[in-house]
Order: sequence, then C-alpha cells, then structure tokens
Amino acid sequence: MNNVAAQRFKNENEKFCSDCAANINVKAEICPKCGVRQMAVSNGFVSAQNGKSKVIAAVLAFFLGGLGIHKFYLGQIGMGIVYLLFCWTFIPAIIAFIEFVILLLMSDAEFNRKYGGI
Repeated sequence: MNNVAAQRFKNENEKFCSDCAANINVKAEICPKCGVRQMAVSNGFVSAQNGKSKVIAAVLAFFLGGLGIHKFYLGQIGMGIVYLLFCWTFIPAIIAFIEFVILLLMSDAEFNRKYGGI
C-alpha cells in the first residue's frame, strides 16, 4: 500500500491535519509534520482561537441581532451599543439579518481571521 493510501485511514485516537492531511493525535494542537495550528472543535462546532463559534454568532444575529447581541458576543462592544441605541428603528434588525447570512456563508478560516484574535 502506498503512502497516500495509508494516510486515508485513521484510528479512533487520530485525526487528519487541517492543512497537510497527515494523521496526527486527536489532542494535538499543532501538526508535527507541517507545523500548522489545528482549529479547536467544541461540541461539534468549529471555534476560533478565543472560543467564539461562527454558528452561535449566526444564531444570535438571527434571533437577537436587532439588539446587537451578536456584536457583544463577537467582542465588538461599541457596535453592540450602537445597535441597542437604534433598535427602535428596526434598522439594526435588517442589518443583523444580512450579517446572519454573511456569517453562514463565511468560511471558518475567514471567521478565525476576522473574529478569532485573542
């Protein structure tokens, strides 16, 4: 069996590297083969390095976005306050729905780049 075919199988205590697809330990934070940091997975949702989840942010934007709750969750306190101040106009609710769609369509790498900073 060649090396490429051998890498396609993994044990229960292994996972594939997100960059080079090498078999690595499931607890590994950095791939020993390529050195790329692995994204954290909690409860089945991919989270950024600071623990923020794209799915949770999108759900907050959909249900409570008119109040700016998703902005507070993502660490944008100033924008959250602006949303709260203008929530009576329903304009923040419309913008939050657009942000909900953007969050759903955003890749995990883009979410980590934009909101994953610690």
